[in-house]
Amino acid sequence: MEQHLRADRPVVARRRRFKPAPYLLALPGVVWLAVFFVIPIVMTLSVSLQTGNVEQGFQFTWHFANYSDALRLYHVQFVRSIIYGVIVTGATFVLGYPMAYWIAFHGGRRKSFYLFLLLLPFFVSFVIRTVAWQFILSDNGILLGPLKDLHLLPSSFHVLATSLAVIGGLTYNFLPFMVLPLYVSLERIDPELVEAANDLYASRMRAFLRVVFPLSIPGVFAGVLLTFVPSAADYVNASILGGTSTTMIGNIIQTLYLTNNDYPLASALSFVLMAVLIAGVIIYARVLGTERVYEVAAG
Repeated sequence: MEQHLRADRPVVARRRRFKPAPYLLALPGVVWLAVFFVIPIVMTLSVSLQTGNVEQGFQFTWHFANYSDALRLYHVQFVRSIIYGVIVTGATFVLGYPMAYWIAFHGGRRKSFYLFLLLLPFFVSFVIRTVAWQFILSDNGILLGPLKDLHLLPSSFHVLATSLAVIGGLTYNFLPFMVLPLYVSLERIDPELVEAANDLYASRMRAFLRVVFPLSIPGVFAGVLLTFVPSAADYVNASILGGTSTTMIGNIIQTLYLTNNDYPLASALSFVLMAVLIAGVIIYARVLGTERVYEVAAG
């Protein structure tokens, strides 16, 4: 009887109604990206395939030789920028992980205060912070001057215009970019998981390697990306703290755009740099395992 009644009921197909609300909410962000990201990228791609000069003008001629010229002339700066980016990312991780770990697990009620101290330098301009490092690392500055007066360092010793100065400035400026994602990831870890590992006779190091660090992988993933990409493309630190032997690819692009007015070659360099960074990010994501990152983050 019940089956007969169910059979007599008309089957009404549920139609999915179009809901414009999600699309309307996403529309401002899509328009913003289209205007300030997609359109400039397309225009830069167009300029990278042009030929000419400022006096006679530039014409779109599908001149792909700009890319081969970019790699042939400035491959040293490309390699140097990537190496600097890798070193800076590693240095910020080594310095930032213990800092983020201590704030997350031992900061107590003063976590917000410690994070405020970490972000306090950001209230000052990026350029001013870098210039301050120039004064600190100068040959007779507040750091090297007293050491030379005490004859602890030779008078000819200098740090500016070296790779050490550029890497030190980059590490200082981008350290918060590593610490903040790590802190967010570590702060989400339940301390009871660590206590459970200790109850199962795991040492502190083993508990860290088997519990804490795997759960902080999403923060490591984000911190590495936020640090490596801007540090490899930076030009301010190399301009202020470096010299001719520490020129990065960002300095070359700036010079070609603003000084030499060689817009096609500068645009080609920008695209090559973007391609190298994107390829590095994809390889890094594959090696780390983005699926694992998302699973850990969701858990």
